[in-house]
Amino acid sequence: MTISHLKQVGDQWIIQENDEHQRGVAERCARFASEFGMADWGRVLGLLHDVGKELPAFQQYIRRESGYDPNAIVNGPHQHAFVGGLVARQLFSPQHSLLCNALMGHHRGLYNCNEMVTKLNEPIPDSITIPDIDVPLTFPAEWEGKLQTSDFHALQRMLFSCLVDADFLDTEAFMQPEQAALRGGRASLDDLLKKIEQHLSHIKLHSEDTHVNRVRNYVQEQCRKQGAKPRGCYSLTVPTGGGKTLSSLLWAMRHAVAHRLQRVIIAIPYTSIIVQTAATLKNIFGEENVLEHHSEFDNRTIDNDELKQAMKLATENWDYPIIVTTNVQLFESLYSHRTSSCRKLHNIVSSVIILDEVQTLPLNQMQPIVDSLNTLHRLFNVSVLFTTASQPILSGEIIGGNPLVRFSALPHITEIIPSKANLHEQLRRVEISFDSTQRTYRDIAGRIAQHERILCVVNTRRDAKALYDLLPQEGLTIHLSRMMCPEHVREGIEKIRQALTDPGQRVIRVVTTQLIEAGVDIDFPVVFRQEAGLDSVLQAAGRCNREGKLEIGHTWVFSLQAESKLPPGSITRANDARINLGKDRDWLAPETMTAYFKQLQSRYNTFDSNQMAELLHNPSPQFETASNAFRLIDDYTIPVVVTIEETLPLIEKLKQSEPTADLFKQLRKYSVAVRKRDFDTLCRIGAVNQVNDRLEIFVLHPDCYKRETGLTTDNVWINENLII
Repeated sequence: MTISHLKQVGDQWIIQENDEHQRGVAERCARFASEFGMADWGRVLGLLHDVGKELPAFQQYIRRESGYDPNAIVNGPHQHAFVGGLVARQLFSPQHSLLCNALMGHHRGLYNCNEMVTKLNEPIPDSITIPDIDVPLTFPAEWEGKLQTSDFHALQRMLFSCLVDADFLDTEAFMQPEQAALRGGRASLDDLLKKIEQHLSHIKLHSEDTHVNRVRNYVQEQCRKQGAKPRGCYSLTVPTGGGKTLSSLLWAMRHAVAHRLQRVIIAIPYTSIIVQTAATLKNIFGEENVLEHHSEFDNRTIDNDELKQAMKLATENWDYPIIVTTNVQLFESLYSHRTSSCRKLHNIVSSVIILDEVQTLPLNQMQPIVDSLNTLHRLFNVSVLFTTASQPILSGEIIGGNPLVRFSALPHITEIIPSKANLHEQLRRVEISFDSTQRTYRDIAGRIAQHERILCVVNTRRDAKALYDLLPQEGLTIHLSRMMCPEHVREGIEKIRQALTDPGQRVIRVVTTQLIEAGVDIDFPVVFRQEAGLDSVLQAAGRCNREGKLEIGHTWVFSLQAESKLPPGSITRANDARINLGKDRDWLAPETMTAYFKQLQSRYNTFDSNQMAELLHNPSPQFETASNAFRLIDDYTIPVVVTIEETLPLIEKLKQSEPTADLFKQLRKYSVAVRKRDFDTLCRIGAVNQVNDRLEIFVLHPDCYKRETGLTTDNVWINENLII
């Protein structure tokens, strides 16, 4: 008898034999891979993945470690995953490259192919029985003429995902059947489509008959009509306040039902928007049908313990009808080599992906982003919807600052709203003016103070705090920036929302960084925006007269160059691209946005800064190297937990016991991301302490944090001036 898993129930040992486990994994893996026409490949992976458990050393190891035979002596190495790769090489020589890496890495992650080849030179151990598997492995006929060399690394990850998830699920079904029973059982997309249709009908019935609402109804109707169009890549370009969130979801649900797709995945750039969007969707579809997967989600907000556990399990493999996640989670998983990140990938197959606020995707990473979407669409039955008020150029060939620097974008993107609709005119609710005079903090703060209800958006944390400190503290004056922990940012946004609906709240002044300018539903009569790219200016302007209740709102773009230059890099490039358009433009017109993005793209010398094509688009992909290199956003920061009343018991738990995943999530809500150079300075002056010797978790001195402004150095015991 070859043991695969075993558990003790009372005094009895229950054993899952290896043949049973491999057949169970093969069945699941084949079912997952059948979604993209490679069921036989999945079956073979399942049948071979644990043949190495026949090794005597592994059998000795599992008996000893489980306590089944605590006196067992382990003779030799007990690692077993590599054996499946050796067997696959012998049985399926022409196709083995797509099998071996998944088999050998199904516990530790995919190998760089040169390392895998070295391991494949080892002989098959004598104790291993070579199974008799006669299965022809071919690619799906519909891939004829579609499959490209650049697709193979994605195909490898997809097969790897099928195997990893199948292995986890079969093991869980044996070891933890009560937990396994919590998976699945969600509503169908057909049922959820009815829910959103009912919700939109209710909104329409109870909404005022305003011009803005008539435009929103038109956008919804276009999405309703075009949802059944063929699978492909689509865009929904609607000015801010035009109802993109619900309209895009209506299109996605109708599209998924029409093409029998499995789920809708909504990827969003900022957690502040995710929380808002997820709350809206849970209200429509029920909390039990919407999976919120991001670092700041706290499942303690779920009252039902069974649902709480089910949603926690679903974050592992995205087996849910509607998923709301981050761009970082989505794209970094698509380039990962790790089992935990790749496990969900096969559940992206046969889905609709909505990329919200697509203009925020980093241009220096645009080639791998577009490549991954292109492969998902061509091979894995995925449709993509790009939503934004500022549509970047994502189709055709795009040329950078050097004529040799270019990338091939998506071949075709279909716009849902016809150009003749002239939405930028229909939703023209704001006048934008630019002032190139180099202003000081005191000058801008004085101008802000002249308005009772005003939003001011700046580029850096330093600028936000400097302006806030100069404002009169009357009425509601709020500062928001990433110098504050996520929980206090959330509280600040909620205060703003409530105050804006309170006619008795006369003064509402908000100074914030860009974290509020995309996707957050707030409405001010006046908006100030520090100079930036046109897309950022329009996003800020979208918070001005959003509901069209004024004849016209005013957005004023200003310069703080008298205080400091713009940060080098993307902000400066974007601002220069806008300036280069000249002054006499209709800033809201789509053709102006197209001209702006051409200007912006011409300022980039690479669209693949982490060299994914070089690492992966070849016969020997370097999976582990690429995974470690790919970061959607270059954010070299260190999280530091703030010391406030809410965190004191959490910090004590961290000191006294083994930290749990739930504890980490709670701490993350009260952490500030500090740049490395500033972190080093904080360490030097003793402002941070490491509270757990085994874990790199740091806590900020209580004098260095204020609820209103976040991380600060205005205290008597620090004599150094920090710029953070």
